[in-house]
Amino acid sequence: MFTKRLIAGGLTALLVGALSACGSGSGSSDSTSGVGQGSSSTPQKARPTPDTVTGLRDSVRHLAKQTTKATRPHTVTKCTPATKRVQHKSSSGSGSKKKTRTWYTTEQYRKCSKVRSGTETYTRTVRAERWCVSLDDVGGNTAKDDVWYQVTRAVYDTVRTADDHARVEFAPAGTGC
Repeated sequence: MFTKRLIAGGLTALLVGALSACGSGSGSSDSTSGVGQGSSSTPQKARPTPDTVTGLRDSVRHLAKQTTKATRPHTVTKCTPATKRVQHKSSSGSGSKKKTRTWYTTEQYRKCSKVRSGTETYTRTVRAERWCVSLDDVGGNTAKDDVWYQVTRAVYDTVRTADDHARVEFAPAGTGC
């Protein structure tokens, strides 16, 4: 049993060492992360993740939230007094001399249900607020131009302040806009 644990521990240590060696980026494949690499901002060293996109800043677009007034049925809770019959049991004795006494009582309670009572007006969202960024040369492919990505507000603000055609990298929230 001890040998199995020793072998398992050795394999675990070997696996951890191999994974940490793969993760240490000492080669020339390090890429810079951030926005506006060609501008005066200081580049930050980081590995690109599979869910990030890189390209040249083309344009940005903010689509405001659109709402409209709509109506729906209005429901209210209506309660009425009601009664129910409740059974009670009591036992005494044991064995063949055991006796069970049963009696019933009527208890009152409130019976509540939702009923429709006219209509109510509410604000319905037609389109949620979106922030979008368009990139050229996506992933270094010069044929991929004018690709739109939905991004968070923070990414939108950062890309909006970057220079035109500056290299940007971000994790999109969605595609299309």
